[in-house]
Amino acid sequence: MKQFAAASVFLMILIVMLSGCGKEKYAAVPINEATDKCAICNMQVKDDAFATQLTTKEGKNYKFDDIGCMNEWVGKYGIDTVGAEFVRDYNTKEWINYDKATYVYDASFKTPMAYGIYSFKDKSTAQTFIDEQKKGKLMSAADLKNHTWERAKGAMDMGDMHSHDSGAPSESGSDMKTDHSGKH
Repeated sequence: MKQFAAASVFLMILIVMLSGCGKEKYAAVPINEATDKCAICNMQVKDDAFATQLTTKEGKNYKFDDIGCMNEWVGKYGIDTVGAEFVRDYNTKEWINYDKATYVYDASFKTPMAYGIYSFKDKSTAQTFIDEQKKGKLMSAADLKNHTWERAKGAMDMGDMHSHDSGAPSESGSDMKTDHSGKH
């Protein structure tokens, strides 16, 4: 009887341990403005509403100063390597899963790299923003797959904390098009 009880306890522990296997959990990590640089443009990543990040399936984290830079990274390295993508709610700076966020686009919206896309935790908050601004196009993560990802000349928001490194792209941008449709 003691062997049966010990075997039952061992089996239950094994089942609990195995039930957690295969379910990779990813979480957004804090931004460190002193050291974090965008993985694409090499600009400082501010701890603001425009910061985005992704974690690869191998657990490596990449941070970006603009959602367009994250899109460019996915275009270069492929979505198959990505475990999770995160964006910030424009109002609260809360981290949200890329696929669950709602987006608002307008070429005149100022963002660090002039992609003009703001992210929101839900559709109603995004719609309220559009109504208040009297401009903007409501988009989902699926809609972003077909987005042109053009940078709007003059809509780059450098802020106080952004500074170009020597290899970073310049603002001369409306002719800089990146189309990675179908990558997300």
